[in-house]
Amino acid sequence: MPENTCCVCGEPGVHSLGGRWFCERHHQTATRERRGAWRSNLGLILALVVFVGLVYAVDSFVQPAFTPSTLLLTGVLLAIVPALIWLGVFYQQDRLEPEPKGFVLGVFLLGALLAAAVGIPLVENVFRVSDWLYADTLTTILGGILVVGFAQEFLKYAAVRYSMYNSAEFDESTDGVVYATAAGLGYATVLNVMFVVQNGGVDLGLGVIRMAVVALAQAGFAGITGYFLGRAKFEHESIWWMPLGITLAAVANGLFNWVRGEVTRGGVSLSGGAANPWSGLILAAVVAFICLGAVSWLIHRNVKSALAAK
Repeated sequence: MPENTCCVCGEPGVHSLGGRWFCERHHQTATRERRGAWRSNLGLILALVVFVGLVYAVDSFVQPAFTPSTLLLTGVLLAIVPALIWLGVFYQQDRLEPEPKGFVLGVFLLGALLAAAVGIPLVENVFRVSDWLYADTLTTILGGILVVGFAQEFLKYAAVRYSMYNSAEFDESTDGVVYATAAGLGYATVLNVMFVVQNGGVDLGLGVIRMAVVALAQAGFAGITGYFLGRAKFEHESIWWMPLGITLAAVANGLFNWVRGEVTRGGVSLSGGAANPWSGLILAAVVAFICLGAVSWLIHRNVKSALAAK
């Protein structure tokens, strides 16, 4: 594509931004902030905390009785609730300029597929992290970053980079965060479903806390990668730009899992066991808020700089 054509649609470029050319319409979208995306992410955090509280209360006070099959089915249904909450809040907030529902859902499913087909088998069967990851603190941190973190964050990146990234629907920086978050929640959903299936169901109260922690963490780390994807799409960045983004997300991923084990005082385990799971939920909510809030601020700053340079 010639350098003076729009990097989104290929039409003649009339504006230059970050070293790339844009037509009039896509220059407007590239320098626009989508507030609905940030409200949907905040809504996910708040709604998940409320949802966990309600389920935990029902489990504690009603103490419903389950058969093995209904316990398994209930656990699977709970595992997909975080994704449904995010999709519902996102489309409610994104009415004015919505992303095509099929595309967002497609990236969500692609993230789930990559988790099931590549991510989980790679971590569990090839690297066999269950056998060595929690041997000591240094091993937990390094293994959590270099094996688990990089595997998960690269696959979330791949779900966006090799699907929507070159589409004309990817027409503003915020889209990187939107699609990466969808991929992250797809990945989290498979992690949670596998956790339920492998254990033949889960304790309702503790299980829903674990699922919310996984969903919040995976969405927050995906937001980091999404920011770097958005910048890479609309600005000329160095060759190390995307590797840096994936690395930061992987480091956050590995450190979070180690810190979570420390604050819950039950150790981090693949089964999600913890002596004080509520501390893990609070930590996950804070981490997701910080990650997505920082990304929101960075995009806001970039948009202001771009508008000032016009």
